[in-house]
Formats: sequence, structure tokens, C-alpha cells
Amino acid sequence: MPESHNLPAKPAGAAMTRREKAELEARFGRHINEGQVKYLKAGHLDVIETQRSGIRFVDPVQNRPFIDCFGSAGCFNVGRRNPEVMATLVAALDEYDMGSFHMVSAPKARLAKKLVELAPAGVDRVLFAAGGGDAVDAAIKLARGATGRSEIISTVKGYHGHTGFALGANGKAHYREYCEPLIPDFRFAPFNDLKAMEAMASPRTAAIIIEPVQGEAGIFVGDDDYLRGLRALCDRCGALLIFDEIQTGFGRTGRFFACEHSGVSPDIMTIAKSLGGGLYPNAAVLYRGSKTLAGYVDKNPDFHPSPAGGADLACLVSLKAIELIEKNRLCANAEAMGARLKGALRELLEQNPKIIKEVRGRGLMIGIEYIHEFMGPMMSDALAKNGMFAAYSGNAPQVMRFMLPLTVTDEEMDTVIAAIRGAVASMKMLLPFALPAAKIPAVLRALNNEKAQIVLFGFLRRVEDAVGVVGRAFKGGRS
Repeated sequence: MPESHNLPAKPAGAAMTRREKAELEARFGRHINEGQVKYLKAGHLDVIETQRSGIRFVDPVQNRPFIDCFGSAGCFNVGRRNPEVMATLVAALDEYDMGSFHMVSAPKARLAKKLVELAPAGVDRVLFAAGGGDAVDAAIKLARGATGRSEIISTVKGYHGHTGFALGANGKAHYREYCEPLIPDFRFAPFNDLKAMEAMASPRTAAIIIEPVQGEAGIFVGDDDYLRGLRALCDRCGALLIFDEIQTGFGRTGRFFACEHSGVSPDIMTIAKSLGGGLYPNAAVLYRGSKTLAGYVDKNPDFHPSPAGGADLACLVSLKAIELIEKNRLCANAEAMGARLKGALRELLEQNPKIIKEVRGRGLMIGIEYIHEFMGPMMSDALAKNGMFAAYSGNAPQVMRFMLPLTVTDEEMDTVIAAIRGAVASMKMLLPFALPAAKIPAVLRALNNEKAQIVLFGFLRRVEDAVGVVGRAFKGGRS
């Protein structure tokens, strides 16, 4: 049993004691992932999600609400436990279950029709998948099979999932190296560099795959001219253009799909995450009904079976989530609330130029980049202490991501902005100690190392917990 089993009982109003939490973490670590528990603890992200609603959840140990600024990388566009989405699922259970993936069904046909209506011009066919990585796998297999070519060009630090073909398209070795050799013929060009992409593309290229806004890389927005240039490049060399809209889709950037900002239609597009309404996972590949692509699928209907993809229950949930995005004008709200948040972050940049390097993003997909990698975990810690759950980018730890539910109101955004300002102010108190040390190359390398961060912040967390135990005991003794 961890040392924390000696911690006192839960505070007034709390639903879980510290002992119960420690026991839960011990079971999770033993049977699922001990490293994840240590990682979350080091950054004060070890909260348990209860009373999930809208943009918040409550930590049952502290009886404290948290604003969810991560949203599981964009899964909760319509809010957490949206009551209308939940009611749809409950009603669907009277008639449906998952259904058989290869059978014709009304929910599949209805959702496919709706997705085609929303899709960029010319994209009019749908293939369902179980999740984002599965959708990317299907998209790449479709491109290679339909063109008869093998080469796929992705982008440096691009992120597309952890399954077979998707893992090969990830543009950071950190994700690929643990299970190499991978599927061959993947190449990587710098993001937003059209000339580099033109130099790579050839008659061997089956497809170019990009995120219109890179998420894990640190919220980099694809220039409109870059996306248009990629469209023209693919047309010239006979390659297919794949847009990964798994994080950017369903209103996240202020448009239903991010590619609408630049007026570019891909040949293939992957969607997932918020398609499931934050309740029942669903994913899909949308593609052009051309002879090349549709002809290949019609001749090879089982080229990518996905038993959990397009489940009947999932499709009904997806239809309700889309209805809510349209009815409540969540695309427009994402654009307006994103502009407010970005403006506040840019004010912070102007006030703290020696700490903050850049603010960027589109809609409610915003990143704030600090000058050193170790500041990302520090900011996660500072935000948690100010009642916000936020995560830094996996491929760029110096970038804090803000991906609030699109349902966020003006009043809630006031709270978010105040909490970010408070977190920056509290982080600045530690920087007089950290920044001089960061001038020493060996120390900076250690501070920027994820394993070293877990050890260092984990040690600081244990000290804080020990001080807290003494403080609570002293307070209890006085009372």
C-alpha cells in the first residue's frame, strides 16, 4: 500500500477519501499502467473525473470542480455528458445494439447521408471505422490500394495514431522507434513547407497526409496557400490528398471542418473523436466517389473490415451530436470564444515576452508556447492548482493546448481566462530559480527530459503532500 494510506479521511462534501484514491491508483498501476500514474501525479493531473457535465468535472477527493481544457484531445465538442446525447442513447437501447458491421442498417445509412451533406465538395462516400487510428489505417490502405503506389508523405511531428499504417505516418521517432521496423515507404516533410513537399512528391507517391491544424505537434495552423498548393501538387502528380480532421473536425476550428477555411477539398478525410458525442466512440473515412477510389472499394468491399466501426448505437449518437452542433451554432461559438481566449493569451505574451514565445491556433484549438520545454509541465501543474485540467502537447511539451468544449459560455470563458492568468502568475514565482539553472546546457537537457521531469516533479509533489498532511494534522489538533 502506498504511503498515502495514512492520509486522513475525506474532507466535508468529498465523495472519496485519499485512502480510497490511493487504493484505486495502486490497482490501476498494477493492472493497467504504473508509469501513467506517476506521470499524472508529477503534474498534479491525478484527478478522478466525477460529476462530469458541460465543461467541468469534479475531483471527488477534494470536492473541487475542474474546468476541462483538454477534452480528451477534442472528444467533447458538445460538452461532457450532454443530456440530449445521453437521452438519444438511452432511447436507442430500446431497439438497437451495436449491430453487425457488414450488414445494411438504417442508422448507418442516415449518418452516411448526413456526413456527405456536410463534407467538402466532391467527397461523397463513407467508410466507417472504430476509432481515429483505425480510420487513418483505412485511409492509407485505400490510397495505396486504389493508386497501386506505395509511398506516403506525411509531415514532421505530424500525429495520426498508433495503429499499423497510422503509426508509420507519425512524424516523430519517439512514437515509432519502440516497434520498428514499421511498414515501409513513409517519408516526412516539414509542415507548412510546400517546396519541401514538392521536392519529395513523385510518381511513386500514393498520398500526402496532413492535419490542417497540427495538434500534438503544438497547434500549428496550415497556411491557406499551403493547403491549396498541396491540392495542386497532388493533382499534378496523381497522388491523393488526405486530411486528418480527427481533432479539427465538428466545429473545433470555427468551421465544421478545418479545410473549409482554405476552400480545399481532399480526396480522403478521416474523422473521429467528437463524432461520438463524447459518449459512444465512432469514426469514419470520407472519400471522393471517383472511379479510382469508389471503384476500388466496390471491387474490394472487405479491404478494411472494422467490427466496432459504425455501430448502430454509435451512428444514432453521432447524428444527435451533429444536430446539436448545427442547432446551437457551436461553430460560430467556437470562433467567437476562441477569439476571446486567443486575445487574452496574446495579452499575456506581451506582458511576459521572456517566458511566452508565441500564441497560435484557430477557433477553440489554441496553443501557447513557452521558451523552454520544461515550462509545459510546470504550467500543467500551475493550471491544476487554479482549477483547470489542461495538457501540454505530446510532440512539443513547451506548448500548452486549450481545447475547451464548444459549448463554453462568456461567463465560463471569464473563469478560464482568470485561471490562466493566475497560473502564469504562480509559475513566474518559480522561474527565478528555474531560468538561471536552464542556462546550463546539461541542466536544461535534464529539465526538458520527460523522465527527469517525472522524477523531479514527482519528488516535489511528495514534499507538498507531506507538508499538507502535517498541516491538516496540525489544524485538526488545534480544533
